[in-house]
Amino acid sequence: MSAKSTLDPVLGKADRAADSVRETVRNARDAVEESRRAFPELARNAQKVFSDGLEQLRGQATSEQLDTARLYVVDRVHERPLTATLAALGAGFVLGLLFAGGRR
Repeated sequence: MSAKSTLDPVLGKADRAADSVRETVRNARDAVEESRRAFPELARNAQKVFSDGLEQLRGQATSEQLDTARLYVVDRVHERPLTATLAALGAGFVLGLLFAGGRR
């Protein structure tokens, strides 16, 4: 048996392995190129989702803060109605003076 006939199956397998590697490299290159093309759109979508989520969070925080402030005022008015009435009258008087002061 000659050395060439002994090496033929090994060389055949090496050629198939090399072809497989080339195909894998081509597929990887295609995937990278596709990712490069898709990245700007993905970045825009991520920015939009982030912005929308942030706006929604701001809206909820403001709504929750207003509800908390409303409950606080209602509780204080129920606890001390006379004090709350006098405070409201005093604040109205001060605001009236401030607004009227600009007309003189």
